[in-house]
Amino acid sequence: MHAMSGTRFKTPPARTFRVPSRAKRGGVTPPGHVVGLPPFHRDIGQLDRAVNDLRRRAPDFSAASPLLLWQQLVLLVAVSGLTAGLILLDDFGLVLWSLTIAVPFLMISVLRLAALWRAMRGPRETVDPRWLDRRYDNRLPTFSVLVPLYREVAVVPALVTAMGRLDYPSDRLEILFITEADDAVTQRALLQAGLGANMRVVTVPQGQPKTKPRALNYALQEARGSLVAVFDAEDRPDPDQLRLAALAFVRGGPRLACVQARLVVFNPDDSFLSRQFTLEYAALFGGLLPALDYLRLPIPLGGTSNHFRRDVLLKCGGWDPFNVTEDADLGIRLSRLGYEVSIIDSETMEEATVTWRAWLGQRTRWIKGWIQTYLVHMRRPIRLWRDLGPWRFFGFQVTISAMLISMLAHPWFYVLVGTEIVLRGRPLPDNELLFWIFGANLIAGYGSAALLILVTSVSAGGWGRVFSVAFLPIYWLAISLAAYRAILDLIMRPFFWEKTTHGVGVRRNSSQVGARRQPRALRQRG
Repeated sequence: MHAMSGTRFKTPPARTFRVPSRAKRGGVTPPGHVVGLPPFHRDIGQLDRAVNDLRRRAPDFSAASPLLLWQQLVLLVAVSGLTAGLILLDDFGLVLWSLTIAVPFLMISVLRLAALWRAMRGPRETVDPRWLDRRYDNRLPTFSVLVPLYREVAVVPALVTAMGRLDYPSDRLEILFITEADDAVTQRALLQAGLGANMRVVTVPQGQPKTKPRALNYALQEARGSLVAVFDAEDRPDPDQLRLAALAFVRGGPRLACVQARLVVFNPDDSFLSRQFTLEYAALFGGLLPALDYLRLPIPLGGTSNHFRRDVLLKCGGWDPFNVTEDADLGIRLSRLGYEVSIIDSETMEEATVTWRAWLGQRTRWIKGWIQTYLVHMRRPIRLWRDLGPWRFFGFQVTISAMLISMLAHPWFYVLVGTEIVLRGRPLPDNELLFWIFGANLIAGYGSAALLILVTSVSAGGWGRVFSVAFLPIYWLAISLAAYRAILDLIMRPFFWEKTTHGVGVRRNSSQVGARRQPRALRQRG
């Protein structure tokens, strides 16, 4: 990668893209249409690689591979044991059950406190504004931006405008809008949106699984940049985000494979769910992920605003088309293969789901993918330990396993409290050990979450929504419902991608979305 010293780059100019001919500018490339190769054969080979490359090269890393026998046995024993503990409902069963779920709750609480400490620290380093000096544009690396969209006609005009606002030399930037073969409506909307000379549409042929990672793998073979970014259809990234990502790769060295920008909700007040979603994102991207970065723990990526080194992405097998949260899986895989993932101080405005149906479908898919990710990487725990090392192996258990167990166990706390009230007339057990287990989990869980949300929300200017923290128990119960639904979905249709419809929420007008604050490189981080 390129390095900077003083006001000059030490490396020769990066190569530029050749602008397509007028006939191809802004047009939809027919599936498989590549000069010099028969379209049909090119089509089949490219699609086959997009679907099967990872599971052929490394089947243990693919969610398409079945569970190993030992995993099936452990899951059966765990479910049977916890169910028996609940059915018995004597002191021994309750103690056993409570201790089993207390550890994951405690681990998550400790992680939140670490994130709180990180969020409350002083301002971090500033970015050298010379990086934005246009005199050095010819030294920037080439960038390919991948934007998968399926049945997203409503957001196409704003999407094209947002991508057009990216502040990066046009001869070093290409933007690929990725559509499916059966989505002619979105393709027409893109054609009518006035695509720029460095924008084009890649159409993915029909096939299974019809997932976002399959589309990304297909388009990655068309991408020509040395760096690759992924955005969602409703995203509005900071205009200077690509420049800051390029700078991060310069500073990070060859082992830095990916950087993640922060996601910020632009429709927080549309509904109860969008407000809770906003608080959740503030805690995640303003506290938890920076803490994981600081502690050098594996970072499960968010599904958008990821920036990769293209050569590393290809070496690692790209995205798993059978994992419905391909982002989290890829973040863990990069860590296992010896690469680093980091966070950059840039924001992407994103739409929160507003309706219950949309929220439940999206959250079910996310949790189903996290379960897939955990099962995939725990196929061979000893190998995972060797790949990550003890510290990062422990971090993986906290960020994935403990989180999932907490989601599943949380509603049973209320069941046990209700049982105690009905049978004994008090909310907590008379057993002293159980009393302290329940009380500690209650205080640590809700207290650490509320504090982290308050600090990160206030830092992001969300004073007006901090009172929504009081409804956190209700939101957590909704997440638990989505977790149990995810388990059923994983059993019934493991690779099904539950589509989230965008453009439903009340949007800011274009001037508000586009009127960004001063470039982040000119002010302090944090």
